[in-house]
Amino acid sequence: MAGKKINPWLKLGLELGPIIAFFVAFTRLKDATVTINGAEYGGFILATAGFVPLLAGTTLILWRLTGRLSPMQIATLVLVIVFGGLSVWLNDERFFKMKPTIIYLLFAGILGAGLLQGRSYLALAMDEVMPLKHEGWMILTRRLAAFFAGLAVLNEVIWRTMSDQAWVNFKTFGLTAAIFLFFMSQNRLFQQYEVDEGDR
Repeated sequence: MAGKKINPWLKLGLELGPIIAFFVAFTRLKDATVTINGAEYGGFILATAGFVPLLAGTTLILWRLTGRLSPMQIATLVLVIVFGGLSVWLNDERFFKMKPTIIYLLFAGILGAGLLQGRSYLALAMDEVMPLKHEGWMILTRRLAAFFAGLAVLNEVIWRTMSDQAWVNFKTFGLTAAIFLFFMSQNRLFQQYEVDEGDR
């Protein structure tokens, strides 16, 4: 069932706001430390501790305004709470850094499972906003599954080999830009397999 329409700028703000806030918080707190009950928490953990409830709050607001959440939004929220919570609780930033890897592997796996059944789960989620012929959905789903798998590998390489600042920059700007560029690069496919008005 389609949700209620809201101002697209408000929707974008609710979706990207927590990510930008995390970037700003980390940039300002990256050299800070706070001692609580004898344990020392660095700027990355402090920024994560603020990001988790902020994302939960904006997701709740989005759900109240639209009446629905996509499976991707629900999965992201659950994984942020689990892995972000573990990072803060155990004072170990690795859990939070692995979260994008888990998310993208999960999405790639779900799309791949549908492909093995000859189905496009992507079409089930997006057909109302972007109607394509079955063959077009299958091609797009294969490409997106491979793209998500590539992002998972890239995230692992970056957080394991580069600085915290490099990873935060990648998470804030790199992932968003990569997804935008991916869909922009599929414009020819969208035109080739677009469903005509008479076929709907």
